[in-house]
Amino acid sequence: MKTSDFYYDLPERLIAQTPLDHRDESRLLALCKDTGEIQHRHFYDLPDFLRPGDTLVLNNSRVIPARLLGVREDTGYPIELVLLTDKGDGVWECLTRPGKKCREGAKLSFGDGKLTATVEEILPDGGNRLIRFHYEGIFLEILEELGMMPLPPYIKEKLDDPERYQTVYSKTPGSAAAPTAGLHFTPELLEKIRAMGVNIACVTLHVGLGTFRPVKVDDVQDHVMHSEFYMMDEENAAIINNTRKNGGRVFAVGTTATRTLETIAAEDGSVRACSGWTNIFIYPGYRFKAIDCLVTNFHLPESTLMMLISAFAGRDMIMNAYQIAVEQEYRFFSFGDSMLIYTENAHREDTNV
Repeated sequence: MKTSDFYYDLPERLIAQTPLDHRDESRLLALCKDTGEIQHRHFYDLPDFLRPGDTLVLNNSRVIPARLLGVREDTGYPIELVLLTDKGDGVWECLTRPGKKCREGAKLSFGDGKLTATVEEILPDGGNRLIRFHYEGIFLEILEELGMMPLPPYIKEKLDDPERYQTVYSKTPGSAAAPTAGLHFTPELLEKIRAMGVNIACVTLHVGLGTFRPVKVDDVQDHVMHSEFYMMDEENAAIINNTRKNGGRVFAVGTTATRTLETIAAEDGSVRACSGWTNIFIYPGYRFKAIDCLVTNFHLPESTLMMLISAFAGRDMIMNAYQIAVEQEYRFFSFGDSMLIYTENAHREDTNV
């Protein structure tokens, strides 16, 4: 299977640069994977596809202002960091620009010395750095003061309100990028969904930039995913398991929620309370265990996210839907429109649940 199998042509004008004024007014391409039927709706129509007893699974990770602009202490040379993974004890794995100015032992300063750091190690895979931060007080509060939202490089416009790169249900800080499928929800829409008798469950997966790292190999199977940290508690695991037992459908909101559920699911699709690191890579040929339906955004060509949704609905069906989305001038990527891939039936093949 070739990476080029997941390419599609996208006019640059369709890459959304700013969020809509109202989150739930984004368009929704609804694809029934049972029949291939496509409906063109809006995100506020999502309840039309839900039934009492179904469950939405949300990733409640919150984006931290992980982009820091500073200088080398000895030369004053400008340095940019993006914090990727908290390694504990004040050490983070970071993306650095320019990398050649961040050799081992280099000392960095941010906010006129309010936050300083030392480059401890250059990592072999991709050249990221392990950087130890030195500060007084609470690190996340310092980040809130000095850091900026690490928007994807295809977004050129300034984001006036940083909260628009957070879901309305974000809770647990730790992501370097937003779980963007959830950006379309409003509190009012979530309340309407709950009132229908649809359950809401949460997982946490701290999104790293590795999720969006380009696939640079010709053969899909040669690509290696970076690890990301996830958490599932007893209460939310019980909601999901009861949904399956009672014949309801599990709707994963986003590829991050999908990857978390598929990481922790047993062969019968049941999930358990646990935490850990996942580098699961889902591409066509994968057998899904935990989810029935998927709410997602439109993804970059040749990305691992294109491969995941192609595994879920079939490559031909997805590529056809994307061609239609381009023709219909949907907005693409983080601040773009939404897609629902759904089935009318909760499939429980090869399970005992």
